[in-house]
Amino acid sequence: MRSHREIFLAFIAILLITCIYLGLASRPSLPTSSDPTGHSIGIIGFLLMLATETLYSIRKRFPWVRWGQMRTWLQIHIFTGIVGPYLILLHSAFEFHGLAGIVALMTGIVVFSGFVGQYIYTAVPRTQEGTAVALENLKHALDNAEKEIQEQVPEESSSLPYISKEISNGIVTVFGRVFLRWRANAAWCKHLRKTDEKTRDQLRQVDTLRKRRNDLLIEIYSYEISPRLLSIWRSVHIPIGISLFVAAIVHIGAALYYVTLMR
Repeated sequence: MRSHREIFLAFIAILLITCIYLGLASRPSLPTSSDPTGHSIGIIGFLLMLATETLYSIRKRFPWVRWGQMRTWLQIHIFTGIVGPYLILLHSAFEFHGLAGIVALMTGIVVFSGFVGQYIYTAVPRTQEGTAVALENLKHALDNAEKEIQEQVPEESSSLPYISKEISNGIVTVFGRVFLRWRANAAWCKHLRKTDEKTRDQLRQVDTLRKRRNDLLIEIYSYEISPRLLSIWRSVHIPIGISLFVAAIVHIGAALYYVTLMR
């Protein structure tokens, strides 16, 4: 399983921000979007979302930008893409009406879309620079894993429950891989219960190899369809993101006009 450290850190940041916000909320009322605290929260949230939309794209699209690895920038992209919208939610003081409500709704849609994109992106293993690992390397690793299993449990290897090699729908594999792993683990546990103690101990020693074999098979079946799914996802996600920022800029302009210039 891959590490999702950036998501863990984002939720830690959200927890800390929530604690600070609840401390501020101990006043007679929640910080409103128009008071100094609400303004500050909104500005920081907008800047984080602006970083989400620009920094990773700049690092990816401009060859002369070579600061850090693509994987690191993607992690930053995910982190700011979670924390920034949460600050925007706090900035709204949970009042969803008018243009501010539209911005909050679109922010939620963009965040959800981002999680979908990340789920598709991680269907195939990638290098530090974000390129997919060669398909031949995955197939070679799969062959090695199967050989190791056969060497360790020669009598049982042919009858062990795995994710089927007959999977033909790549879309189902990409979006349903969590279910496929769960079903394979359930079948494995059921198989273990039917074996004697000696065989069970022997099979437990190849459990890591079994999981690795299943992961590789999923990655191989996801390999061809993932780029097309990502292309479709980008064609939806990018216009929504641009629309969000247009609405946010209009909202900021209106706020500056009515709150500052009209005083």
